[in-house]
Amino acid sequence: MATSSITKDIVIRDKKASQQLISALENADGKCSQEVSYSKAHKEIRGEKIKEIFK
Repeated sequence: MATSSITKDIVIRDKKASQQLISALENADGKCSQEVSYSKAHKEIRGEKIKEIFK
């Protein structure tokens, strides 16, 4: 999920919309992403290493 979508305000104008939101939140509860297995060799880099790549 994009970070910007987390920071948005939610405006609920009617009962049906509130029920849909509650239903969606309850449905999402307990679901998690699937574990990813890499088929190619890889290396994680962070911080300064990323900056060095884009110099």
